[in-house]
Amino acid sequence: MNNLFMKQSSFAHFFTTSTHSAPLWFIIRVYLGWEWLMAGSEKIMNPAWFGSEAGAALNGFVQGALGKTGGAHPDVQMWYAAFLKATVLPHVVTWSNAIALGEVMVGLGLVVGLFTGIAAFFGFFMNLNFMLAGTVSMNPIFLILALGLMIARRVAGYYGLDRFVQPFIQEKFFPRRIQ
Repeated sequence: MNNLFMKQSSFAHFFTTSTHSAPLWFIIRVYLGWEWLMAGSEKIMNPAWFGSEAGAALNGFVQGALGKTGGAHPDVQMWYAAFLKATVLPHVVTWSNAIALGEVMVGLGLVVGLFTGIAAFFGFFMNLNFMLAGTVSMNPIFLILALGLMIARRVAGYYGLDRFVQPFIQEKFFPRRIQ
């Protein structure tokens, strides 16, 4: 077996590998997680998102996105509008519940630092979909922060449960073979 080594810049090493950057990622991770947790808990408490009238708020959101498809430079592309019409609208209650629960799960994962890279990925994915639906707000900032957390996943969960859970998973499910 050949071992190959690549040099990594000190800048990239500091932000993606070095535990010296862990306090920075801790602040970013908890901030982003708190924002997701609050957004998701508001949706779970709102019956138009999660409960007796689930789907009403998402239906309004999707209808608003579909209204942004006209003009020379539409806010919502036609391919995404087709996805919303064909996939989201027929199952609006399921999607509404999934969004509310997904936001809470992403928030919890980031706040406690458990499976940080996975939680950041799903937060990134939700932000991307919100932006594709024509909603800007804080989504671009959250998207960039989630991307940073995904890239720095090895140290982003250092001050969190990942520090303890990841070695256990590695040892239990992916043991190193001695040759």
